[in-house]
Amino acid sequence: MNAVLNRPAPASESLIEPFEAQCALHTDCHDVHDAFAAGGEPGFVLLHVMGTPETFARRHVPNAIFLPHRFITAERMADWPADTLFVVYCSGPHCNAAEQAVLALARLGRPVKMMLGGIMGWEFEGFEFAHGA
Repeated sequence: MNAVLNRPAPASESLIEPFEAQCALHTDCHDVHDAFAAGGEPGFVLLHVMGTPETFARRHVPNAIFLPHRFITAERMADWPADTLFVVYCSGPHCNAAEQAVLALARLGRPVKMMLGGIMGWEFEGFEFAHGA
């Protein structure tokens, strides 16, 4: 028997709830890109939640606002209506700034999604970056 078959697959019905939650939390680079490319209001605020002003200026996802996760506070988030959806991203799978931002926003009762792949995913897809403040 090989490693794939060592354990049986879980019952299909046991997967629905956890994967519904995971799919509700995550979005991907294509979805974010397409939302902005469509023009008009995308329906969310995109937050670049890691690094320094210098790394943000070097390259970031277009339309992103620089707001490191450690600065996500009730006072700072008061700049947006309570029902504003935030999409957060970090540099990629080796970074946990997006997870920390999700946690901070959730603790404030704010709607939030995480863009999978972060900067590395954006680059992998071949999308353009913005530069400057």
